[in-house]
Amino acid sequence: MAEQAIGVIGAGTMGSGIAQLAAQNGYDVIIRDVEQELVDEGLTRIEENLAEAEDRDIIDDAGATFERVSGTTDIGVVTDEPTFIIEAVPEDMDLKKNVFEELDEHAGPDTVLGSNTSSLPVTEIASAADSPERVIGTHFFNPPVKMELLELITGHHTNDETVDRAEELAEGLGRTSILVDDFPGFATSRLGVILGMEAARMVEQGVASPEDIDTGMEKGYNFPMGPLKLGDYNGWDVRVEIGESLAEELGRDVFKPPTIVKQMVRAGDLGVKTGQGFYNWEDEQ
Repeated sequence: MAEQAIGVIGAGTMGSGIAQLAAQNGYDVIIRDVEQELVDEGLTRIEENLAEAEDRDIIDDAGATFERVSGTTDIGVVTDEPTFIIEAVPEDMDLKKNVFEELDEHAGPDTVLGSNTSSLPVTEIASAADSPERVIGTHFFNPPVKMELLELITGHHTNDETVDRAEELAEGLGRTSILVDDFPGFATSRLGVILGMEAARMVEQGVASPEDIDTGMEKGYNFPMGPLKLGDYNGWDVRVEIGESLAEELGRDVFKPPTIVKQMVRAGDLGVKTGQGFYNWEDEQ
C-alpha cells in the first residue's frame, strides 16, 4: 500500500523535521499537538526551514511544498486520512503509551503506527494498543531532513506487513533503513552513546579538547560529525537518560554518563537547544 498522507504526532523539533522531510518528498502531512500554540510553532519552523532550503537550491518551491502540510489539535483529524502515523513526542514511556492508546482507538485498521524512539522498548510502547502487530519503531535522526538513516525496530508482535510498509515509507522518504530487534539501545543508540560518553570522559580527564577529539574522529575515521558535537545536537539531557537506562539494563559502566556531562545537564548546558554544550551555539538560536 503506497502511503499518500502521513500523520505526525508532536510538533516539536523532531516532529516538525519529520513532517518537513515528508512534504519535501511529495507526501501530504498532518501534524498534531495538544495545544494550538505548539502546532503553530511547528508549522512556522517548517515554513522557515523550507524557505531556507529553497534559498540553498535544495528544493524548487518552498511555498508549494509547505501547502502539503497542515496542523491540528484534533486526534480525529490526524487519524482520518493518513495510513501511516509517526509519534514524535518526548522520550517518556507513559506519554508514548497514552498516545498509542489514543491512536489505536481512532486510527483505521490499515494504519501503521510508528514510534520515533531512540531507546524506549517498542514492545512496551505497543502494549498500549489493542493491535500491537501494526506498531513499529521508526527512529529518525536529528535533523531528519539531513540524516539519511531510518532505524526500524520490530516489537514482539510487529508483523511482516508492518515491516514492509515501514521499509516502503523509508524508501519514499529517500532514507536508507536498517531493521533491528527490540533490544536495549537498538543498534545505533547503543554504539553512539558509548562513543559519546567516552569522548566526554576524555575531555574530563584532560586528554584533549572537544574540538580536537571531534576533529580526530572526523578526519581520522571519516565521521561526518564528531561524538561531542553530535551529543550537543542530540541534547545531553537525552543522552544522560539513555546512558543511565542502558547502564542499568545491560549492566555495563561504559554507558554511564561521566561527571562532566551530569554537571552540564544540571547547569542547563544541554547543547544546541540551549545555546551551550561542549560548544557555544548562541548563533544557532
